[in-house]
Amino acid sequence: MVHVVLVHPQIPPNTGNIARTCAATGTELHLVGPMGFEISDRYLKRAGLDYWPYVNLTYHPSIEDFQKFSRQTDSRWIGFSTSGRCSYVEFEFLPSDWLLFGSETMGLPKDLLQSCTETVHIPMAQPQVRSLNLSVSVAIGLFEARRQLGLL
Repeated sequence: MVHVVLVHPQIPPNTGNIARTCAATGTELHLVGPMGFEISDRYLKRAGLDYWPYVNLTYHPSIEDFQKFSRQTDSRWIGFSTSGRCSYVEFEFLPSDWLLFGSETMGLPKDLLQSCTETVHIPMAQPQVRSLNLSVSVAIGLFEARRQLGLL
């Protein structure tokens, strides 16, 4: 199944909302540090409500730790970025894909973005709007992948 990866998340409620989405869909959630909060943060817990027992969560202290872990399988890294090469709806997702999302303030680090198999973006109709909320972006990308894979 696809995996959701948050690289250096900064805002606890966003991560909590994403955790809830992952719990609802049975999707593995990977958090890559350093993060802007502690896992025990009350806002993180509150946003995830009482769904935390249903979240398949893995924490990676660094990008290097995540790379070592995720590269054990023959799978693709799909980087979501405002500078992505193609629209997420034009991209063909595979069950083993890792969907990578960067921090709310900086996006994916450049070197990690360049390491991605492919980069995709979520089109914006209003050019003055730079990006969507992280939890919204994850939901859009994850549900499109699940739709394509016949998991809805």
